[in-house]
Order: sequence, then C-alpha cells, then structure tokens
Amino acid sequence: MENNNIYPIFSKMQSREDKEKLLGQHGLTLWFTGLSGSGKSTVAIALEKALSEKGIFCRIIDGDNVRCGLNAGLGFSPEDRKENIRRVAEVCRLFTQTGIVTLATFISPVRGLREKAREIIGADDFMEIYVSTPLEECETRDVKGLYAKARRGEIKEFTGVSAPFEPPLAPDVDIDTSRLGVEECVERILDAALPRIKP
Repeated sequence: MENNNIYPIFSKMQSREDKEKLLGQHGLTLWFTGLSGSGKSTVAIALEKALSEKGIFCRIIDGDNVRCGLNAGLGFSPEDRKENIRRVAEVCRLFTQTGIVTLATFISPVRGLREKAREIIGADDFMEIYVSTPLEECETRDVKGLYAKARRGEIKEFTGVSAPFEPPLAPDVDIDTSRLGVEECVERILDAALPRIKP
C-alpha cells in the first residue's frame, strides 16, 4: 500500500562510499542456507572471528535470534517464511549499504526465498553460502530434538521432513560440514569473499 506521507531523506545522509571509506572495506552479505543442524551458525561464528582478526567489521544475523525479536510472532507457514526472509533481507541491505559485512544464517528453504533476498540486498552485494551437510548427518546432530519431533508429527512444516528444501543451483561457496572441518569451511569462504570485501 502506497504511503504518500513518507519522505525519504537518503539524499541528505552520508553516502555508502563515505561509510565504506571510514571502515576501509566494502559491505557484503554472506547468506548461509542449509538444513537445521547443517552447521550454518557454527561456521558463521568461526567466520566472524576470522574476519574480525583481519580488521573487518561484521555482524551475524541468526534465524533463532531474529525470531525472538524482530520477527517474533511469525510462524513457519509459507507466508510467514516469506515475510521472515523479506524482513531479514531488508535489514541485511541496510547493514551492507553501511559497509558492514553481514553473515545471515537462515534455512531459507526454497530458491524463490533466496532469490527474493538477493533481489532486495542487490546481486552485487549478495554471496550465497550453501552448507550442504546431508539430512542424515543433520539428524544425528539433533541436539534440540527437532527432527525427532517432526518425525513424530509434533512439528508441522519442518524443513527436510514435512517441508521441502531446494538446494541452490549455483552457490558461490558449497561446504559440507560432515566432510570438512570448520577451519577449512572458513578458509573456503574467505577465499571467495575477501576479494569482494577488500578489493
């Protein structure tokens, strides 16, 4: 719905170039996608540390944390998943345009959701990280018991069990944490991301 009472002040704000010059880096969103238990958050936490050690200012935006705050009240229906990702992508866009390297860890199970995020953030500012750990391995790591509940029918619309997951067709980085250690995963991401952060 159009709101004629909104007057953006973008032209009066500091530019993205000013912010990036201040930070000495280019903003970028690293969008982690994969099943629950695949290792998205674990790798992102290690990556955050590695980036910080290189003097790169970054921020993790995690699915569980966002659903306790910004997106509290949203469920897991297709409509709510779409709105969850839309809001997160808008936040990532704001961070990225401020020069911050943003690590977004969201299952984002279908390609359409991820493409919408890419569209909102901007293709040049978006890097897709697919944590391709197999379902069987994710279930063995089920510390919250979510897969077991989903198998018993206690959780509806659970990705990988009662709701689909569509793997990325051409991710920028593909890491399987059942085959690669965390450090190797981080190195692969850094190899791909650093030239875009510190060209």
